[in-house]
Amino acid sequence: MSNWRPKRFWKTASVVAEDGGFAVRLDERPVKTPAKQPLLVPTHALADLIAAEWDAQSGLVNPETMPVTRMANSAIDKVVPQYHEVATLLTAYGETDHLCYRATHPPALAEKQAIAWDPLLHWAAQALNAPLKTTDGIVPIAQDPAVLARLKEHVLELGNFKLAAFHDLVSISGSLVLAFAVGQGRLTAEDGWRLSRLDEDWQISLWGEDEDAAAAAAQKQADFHLAARFFALCS
Repeated sequence: MSNWRPKRFWKTASVVAEDGGFAVRLDERPVKTPAKQPLLVPTHALADLIAAEWDAQSGLVNPETMPVTRMANSAIDKVVPQYHEVATLLTAYGETDHLCYRATHPPALAEKQAIAWDPLLHWAAQALNAPLKTTDGIVPIAQDPAVLARLKEHVLELGNFKLAAFHDLVSISGSLVLAFAVGQGRLTAEDGWRLSRLDEDWQISLWGEDEDAAAAAAQKQADFHLAARFFALCS
């Protein structure tokens, strides 16, 4: 979508119920993805957000101001044709889940990690039937293949649109457990973001943060919140 910059030609964007979901029309013209597929989403609420993004355009269409449309496009054009590949890619995060790698020094950080992350790993063991092992430092630890297989089953159950949002929840946080916890309502998006940033925030408390790092973090935070909202609106 990044190279597609038409000029606004429509008066209003509206949502229309169709077989299989909800479409957005610009006057009477249906919106399509960059790959020319019908932009059909699973819920009216999600379609409403997309229509609002199109209604907010003036002059040339600016895809950077249309994050919900872009994520829906990704679900249709990228996730649908390679669903199992995307699911496999995300499941691999379970092998090196961010919550499983713990600091050995300073002790205060190790304690902070345990207090914040251990309850989530316990939740994953119960809710997802996926007990993950923890380790000190950054040396990889081998997770039980049966546990990883169960995590993959959960990922495969998400469906095209949730998987597109789940991709961002996982890749930004570095954690399958955090992504599932946000997606299933165990954590709010803000709590999920905060827990994913525990190590970085510790360093910032000691040394401060420069403007570039702060700007990059703010963008990731916005993307994480968007993914959580998109995920929730898919059902």
